[in-house]
Amino acid sequence: MKSNEAPTYFALLLLLFGLGIGTGCGGGSAGVSPPPSVHDEWAWMGGSNAPNQPGSYGTMGAPSAGNSPGGRVYGCSWTDAMGNFWLFGGYGEAGLVGEGDLNDLWEYSNGEWTWIGGSILTEQAGVYGTMGAPAPANFPGARWVCTCWTDPQGNFWLYGGLGVDSQGTRGNLGDLWRYSNGEWTWMAGSNIAAQPGITGAWQGATVFGTQGVPSASNTPGAREWAAGWADLAGNIWLFGGSGVVSVPNWSYGELGLMNDLWEFSNGMWTWMGGPNQLGQYGIYGTVGVPSPSNIPGSRFNPATWTDANGNFWLFGGDGSGVDDTHCQETAPPCMLSDLWKYSNGEWTWMGGPQEANEPGVFGTQGVPTPQNIPPPRDGAVAWIDPSGNLWLFGGTGPYDLNDLWKYADGEWTWVSGANQFCQAGVYGTLGTPAPTNVPGARDGAVGWIDKSGNLWFFGGEEVFCVGDDDFNDLWEYQP
Repeated sequence: MKSNEAPTYFALLLLLFGLGIGTGCGGGSAGVSPPPSVHDEWAWMGGSNAPNQPGSYGTMGAPSAGNSPGGRVYGCSWTDAMGNFWLFGGYGEAGLVGEGDLNDLWEYSNGEWTWIGGSILTEQAGVYGTMGAPAPANFPGARWVCTCWTDPQGNFWLYGGLGVDSQGTRGNLGDLWRYSNGEWTWMAGSNIAAQPGITGAWQGATVFGTQGVPSASNTPGAREWAAGWADLAGNIWLFGGSGVVSVPNWSYGELGLMNDLWEFSNGMWTWMGGPNQLGQYGIYGTVGVPSPSNIPGSRFNPATWTDANGNFWLFGGDGSGVDDTHCQETAPPCMLSDLWKYSNGEWTWMGGPQEANEPGVFGTQGVPTPQNIPPPRDGAVAWIDPSGNLWLFGGTGPYDLNDLWKYADGEWTWVSGANQFCQAGVYGTLGTPAPTNVPGARDGAVGWIDKSGNLWFFGGEEVFCVGDDDFNDLWEYQP
């Protein structure tokens, strides 16, 4: 388990889920050209089929078939206007032996990786420069479990996470960055990491201000594992995660799970909804009916999508459903499988159980039904295709999964992978799709969708099955 990773407990959930446990991985290679057009099959496209590989950086700015990022988990991923894939940071292997927080920036184009910037070392401090002013020397510090967006103008955004600040201190971060035209800009938030205070209290508290009113003093504060979306107007939104809230009569704050909703627009944060307290249960209302009182419960690391109409979608995570007694204090982790949509300022509970740790319903592979529901999880990869279908792969719930799901026309379909935990990958031949190929179980991978609507993901970890393994394999799935 990575340093400062959210705690989880698994024995009771094995009984709840009744799912089996499998094995790990195996061998090695780099990148290849796109595979031929074959539908409903996985292709291993690059990287190694053995875990914990260091990065092969090559020359900065020069693409090469021999380049590859090292194994890592919970980095940031973006897609630019040309359809190229971008990767930043995470926790894992750099260019030398050992693992830690990363701040290397990569681009994947025409079947090759290019190291664009950042360090081949771990635990590098951020270079912030002047707030609001882009500069070639600016660069975010090493970090993972941050929140990432691509806006309609093609700019990349990054918020918070767990990592290293301007002074080289590791802690919870609350800084907002934008990457545009090859330069980073520190846009908002503190350049100093939040550290534990006295008696378990925390610095870096959220400043809520007045709900619905933007202010230069507002900030979501030090936060990690939060959900994020970009709207059609180019504003970025943030929900929940693990954050810090001020406690009356304390000089510090308290760290915990949140379900507050924020918008960043015109250089200021606005608290848009949700409570300003930790550990709140959800208000579900009626399935399919929006309401201003509805709100997903506090949680971290859910899957998210933005559809063509600018609606936000959220699935699962680890946290609070309804006020049920068999989770949180009694039997964590509290894995969720509820599906939500946010539209026109209101949340709608779209399906899935209100309670945590409810078993999934796989049904028959390839057959959609109203009864199907993915098992609860956090750390999944999420895509939305050109037809508006939602896709979900893997995650941990509480052991790692490798199932692929599609949500279309109000129904889930189990598309690929196993209905059990901890399944080994079948890599096949590099660059060649095959019906027997399947990625191994993992959480914390990053994903992209290309201009043809094919699903891609990179890396992730298998930490709860065989060993604490980070991957640097690249996969493509053609629906």
